Amino acid sequence: MPKLMTITLERRGVSCVAELLEKDAPRTCDAVWRSLPLGGDAYHAKYARNEVYTMVERFTTEDIGQENPTVTPIPGDVVFFDFHGGMLDRGFKEEKGIDALPGVIDLAIFYGRNNLLLNGDVGWVPGNVYATIVDGLDRMAEACNDVWRSGGVGERLVYRRHDG
Repeated sequence: MPKLMTITLERRGVSCVAELLEKDAPRTCDAVWRSLPLGGDAYHAKYARNEVYTMVERFTTEDIGQENPTVTPIPGDVVFFDFHGGMLDRGFKEEKGIDALPGVIDLAIFYGRNNLLLNGDVGWVPGNVYATIVDGLDRMAEACNDVWRSGGVGERLVYRRHDG
């Protein structure tokens, strides 16, 4: 039986369902699954293109490392990034209210084409593709595009185990 997550933009009342890719990213899937529910303020990417993400406190002490990595996510990819303390710019950390944390986990969804994980400060930023959206990508893409156009203030991106 595949493991499923519901991913929700709470203020917009829009959800999609993603299937965990346990064969491709077993360590990432295990760490995320054990830690659900997870969520926080929603942000739209500046550089990666069609990405909405949230940053949460590190929920694992294990160094998961790369598995099923990409720098060119496709629509429907659900991606995990583990940013250690020195990886993120001070101003960025202050802006997001995470400057006191030793590092963060970035949980992202990609809703459109032509994404590129290249950061001007550090270069290529590969992420672990650990799930794929299997239901509701069209609705979520529309809501994510609205985060880009209208802003994410007051919006939360939340990941939960799917109830069926």
